[in-house]
Amino acid sequence: MPREKADVFRRILAYVIDAVIAAILAVITAVLLPPLAPLASALYLLFKDGLMFAITKQDAWKNKSPGKRLLNLEIVSETGATIDLFLSAKRNLPLVIGALLELTFLASFITAIAGTVIGLVELYFVITDRYGRRLGDQWAHTQVTPARTL
Repeated sequence: MPREKADVFRRILAYVIDAVIAAILAVITAVLLPPLAPLASALYLLFKDGLMFAITKQDAWKNKSPGKRLLNLEIVSETGATIDLFLSAKRNLPLVIGALLELTFLASFITAIAGTVIGLVELYFVITDRYGRRLGDQWAHTQVTPARTL
């Protein structure tokens, strides 16, 4: 499976785009159902890599979040599987652990620190791993690569 490593800057920028979408979703949800705003944001970040393809069934969205599509990146699976909602959740769980902890009684400065530390560990692997595979990618057997052009 290992292919060319995605450019780290483009990968970070794709995540920032997806995080902005999650923040907008949280703001909209906060207006309608305030207690669910953090959950809406966390769920988007958890499922972002398979969500648009699940909704549209268009190949342009296969294995891509909105941020990855805008920056011409894609996720490849070791088995060649399409990134569905389950596989998206599996690879993104480390990135949303902090947000999910804040939904529990543990909401505090400690959970914010835990989420930040996990995010920094993930970034460390994106930068240092030969194929840019963060812990979520290793667990889900995926890799972010430049999108194939047809």
